[in-house]
Amino acid sequence: MGGKQSRSLSNKELNQVSVNERRKSALRDDQPSLSSAAERIRRHTTVHFGYCTLSLAMRGLDETPAELWELRELQKLNLSMNCLCSLPPALGALDNLVILNLWDNNLSSLPPEIGLLKKLRVLFACRNCLTEVPAELGSCTRLEVLSLANNQITGLPGSLAAMHNLTKLNLSHNLIVHIPTCVYSMKSLVFLHLACNRLETIADQIQDLVNLKILIVEGNSIHTLPKTLCFLESLELLNVDFNELQSVPVEMYLLSRLRRLACHPLDKGLHIIHNPLLKPIQEVLQGGLGALYSYLKPT
Repeated sequence: MGGKQSRSLSNKELNQVSVNERRKSALRDDQPSLSSAAERIRRHTTVHFGYCTLSLAMRGLDETPAELWELRELQKLNLSMNCLCSLPPALGALDNLVILNLWDNNLSSLPPEIGLLKKLRVLFACRNCLTEVPAELGSCTRLEVLSLANNQITGLPGSLAAMHNLTKLNLSHNLIVHIPTCVYSMKSLVFLHLACNRLETIADQIQDLVNLKILIVEGNSIHTLPKTLCFLESLELLNVDFNELQSVPVEMYLLSRLRRLACHPLDKGLHIIHNPLLKPIQEVLQGGLGALYSYLKPT
């Protein structure tokens, strides 16, 4: 009555609609959802020493698959030896990660969202192109092992002082001029590697690292060692090879766990070759570490 009347679709038109719907369905099947793609990646996970583990090492990846970040159950993720230049903020979604291996990529930065990985205990980010570390990493207070070796880092944010559980820190082969102040707050450190940087001094606060057993500062430009270094009673390996030392603190005899002069890089003891030591110390050292201690020890 005055308006247009609707008409029923003919059989021909119904068939055409059915064909169109089938085509759309086929297109959807050709482009699976992220969840189905994530399931394909999930099939490659394994349980290794009780951890849900995924290794995508040596895959030639220049970016991470988007569906990877759906696997929230992951506890160990290995992305080493790829060509990654960046990581997305979605990294923070993997909040069950305990171990993250980013070794040997082309990363120029780490996303701030890495601070959301509250369960993280081990982070390998060595052999990248990092120039700095995000302050948010300091929120990963469960970290026990942190390797940032072979980058272009000049310092660390003060927030890392909160890493009271950190036992091993590797900052070797960077561009560090002064030991970052936050390091002296990492009271659980047992291993500190600072070789091949641009250090000229070691601050008196080194004495705060009371649990330190291994200190490696070879290949720097250190002129003197602070006497407070000699208060580290747990120190078993001190490597000051290839520096600018002319003498040693007279208190060095207090380092009773440095039992010998060492040559092999992994040997415990004192490594002090290739320094311009002045004649008395240089001559005394020819008799071994015991001779040096006897020389330095007050009568």
